[in-house]
Amino acid sequence: MTRQITILAGLALAAGLATAASAQVVTVASGAQGTLAYNTGQAVAKVANDAGITARTQPLVGYLPLVNSGEVDFGFASGVEAGYALEGSGNYDRAHPNIKLVGTMFHLTTGIMAPCDLGLETVADLKAKAGELRLASEYTSSTIIPFYIMGALANGGMTYDDFQQVPVASFAAGMDALGEELVDVALVSLNAGAGQQAAVKLKDRGGLCYISLDESDAGVEGLHSFMPGASVSPRDQNENLNGLQTRGANLISIPWVMITNGDVSEDLVYTLTKALAENKPALAESFGSFNGFNPETMAPASVVPYHAGAVRYFEEAGIAHGE
Repeated sequence: MTRQITILAGLALAAGLATAASAQVVTVASGAQGTLAYNTGQAVAKVANDAGITARTQPLVGYLPLVNSGEVDFGFASGVEAGYALEGSGNYDRAHPNIKLVGTMFHLTTGIMAPCDLGLETVADLKAKAGELRLASEYTSSTIIPFYIMGALANGGMTYDDFQQVPVASFAAGMDALGEELVDVALVSLNAGAGQQAAVKLKDRGGLCYISLDESDAGVEGLHSFMPGASVSPRDQNENLNGLQTRGANLISIPWVMITNGDVSEDLVYTLTKALAENKPALAESFGSFNGFNPETMAPASVVPYHAGAVRYFEEAGIAHGE
């Protein structure tokens, strides 16, 4: 009897430990409410919880170092910034070698804009008038943005030094500066609310128009010198999209990726990757940008290595993946 009780107690303890392990809370850094990272994190956490993973979002800013150290389990970043963080380049002054990729969630579309009446249709037009123009610079609270702008300028054979530089505090501040006519050129994401508001203020100048990038090999090479992993994305004229109402333009497409660290268990990352790849409708219902999510192309080549758990799922599902 005593031996039977001991065995039963041991089984109960084991079951309790298993339950505790399965109930472990994983953290998903999501940025401040209303941000892209916040909306992405809420959608991912919901799918994770439905898959049996107890996921909780944390509204953090500048969290890539926390993911690298293991203080946070998952987070989001542009593929460009994740590469800079890994290598300690760009807007990072030290390497974060423990960062790993789960996969690409969708792509961001952005570009440089100017008031339409300036007639700057292409980066060649921009280069010809650069010395006369004021360009939003610094972005003290959004340190990755200047590198996006440098990539766009390098695409046309330019640098910041070719322009009159006007410091702004943030991405939104740069768009606001356009609307207030404090700058002539700034970065504006497609469909960004602040960009639309700026265009309304400039209605008497024809609104805002995107400056089309150079899609030649040389132009793409210039873009990649500051934005590895990004691509030139042709967009057609569309009267419903700010900056494209009168003509199409070549914009910048940037992968928006989910990151983790090498210390997160392979089984956990496998389960989460599988849940995301197989539940696009649920993700898109939570956040519309996931309509652009494609499981078949969620693992392109990247300077940031994929987590072993993600690779395990990709190989099981027949999804081609980078190293």
